[in-house]
Amino acid sequence: MSRHLDLGCGSVPRNPYARDQVFGVDIREELGENIASANLAIQAIPYPDSYFKSVSAYDFFEHIPRVVVDVAQSPSFFPFVNLMNEIWRVLEPNGLLYAITPAYPSYKSFVDPTHVNFIAKKTHEYFVGDAPMARMYGFNGRFKVVRVQRVRPRHVYEPLNSSIKQKLMNCSDMLLLKRSHMVWELSKSN
Repeated sequence: MSRHLDLGCGSVPRNPYARDQVFGVDIREELGENIASANLAIQAIPYPDSYFKSVSAYDFFEHIPRVVVDVAQSPSFFPFVNLMNEIWRVLEPNGLLYAITPAYPSYKSFVDPTHVNFIAKKTHEYFVGDAPMARMYGFNGRFKVVRVQRVRPRHVYEPLNSSIKQKLMNCSDMLLLKRSHMVWELSKSN
């Protein structure tokens, strides 16, 4: 039986890979069955190691701070790096992460006052390869790229094969500079 986890899911977790069971995590409490409550900026994902075949994060990464500085503590705490560690931890070997988030230089990255983590074209590179750059900040995992691309979040929220019409719309969006979001589809490496 395959399980999927949707981060920041609200009351309806998404299931982009059509897994058998769907779970969610949200900061709010009592949202429904299979939805755990946790503030993922400061708390661990409340599920065991290697529990999920896939994890998704729709318009969620931009709400997780990159750094928390506490003068009483040293060193600083890196919530986004910690979240990426947690995602890696709960994924099965070769499990998939599917994330879509507003990306720099789009104004959509900055307009919401709760956006505190600005994703750019190469941010994912800190978490992939044999020696991820985020190691210097405490990242313990390792992902490999399945797909990373700039998109307009219209007809592309799911990791499915695009129709010819969608491919034409994507070309139009690229030419008109309407691609405001980044899609990360990463696979857990061992």
